[in-house]
Amino acid sequence: MNPYAAPQTVPNYGYGPGPGYGGYGPPRSNGLAVASLILGVVGWVPCGVGSILAIVFGAIARGQIRASQGRETGDGMALAGIILGCVGLALVIGFIIISAVAGSNSST
Repeated sequence: MNPYAAPQTVPNYGYGPGPGYGGYGPPRSNGLAVASLILGVVGWVPCGVGSILAIVFGAIARGQIRASQGRETGDGMALAGIILGCVGLALVIGFIIISAVAGSNSST
């Protein structure tokens, strides 16, 4: 053995770098997906504004999650926020319509 020879390298065989080499780490939840879910649950309270934001945040979050190539999670939370936002918005619109009809009937 030559002590001055270059060290032998071991082939990687496609497994990527081992731990401690600065990889991406575990995937993290998208913050807008979490916000969409929370606003979807309580969004109908402030006159439907939270429901509209839940729909918008959920749509943006789903796009970001798809573009992250697996580095972010939360697609289910974003979808749930969109669905709950739509339900909350429908409830607010229904309440407004019922209030308008009831208000017009009580004045006669």
